[in-house]
Amino acid sequence: MKKGIHPKYQKCTVTCVSCGATFETGSVLSEIKVDTCSNCHPFYTGKQRYVQADGRIDRFNRKYGKK
Repeated sequence: MKKGIHPKYQKCTVTCVSCGATFETGSVLSEIKVDTCSNCHPFYTGKQRYVQADGRIDRFNRKYGKK
């Protein structure tokens, strides 16, 4: 690697704006703010809901009496 052309890699604090959780990682930035983290994201917490949209298949099944 050439000297003097690479940014300084340092410990970084990541802060979640939604829940306020913080953790450390490595980055060229000193601080990172994220909207959601694994502590408050519905996929990771198990609170995710699947919404059934009124799609083409549902309309077809309703139209032709399929269940």
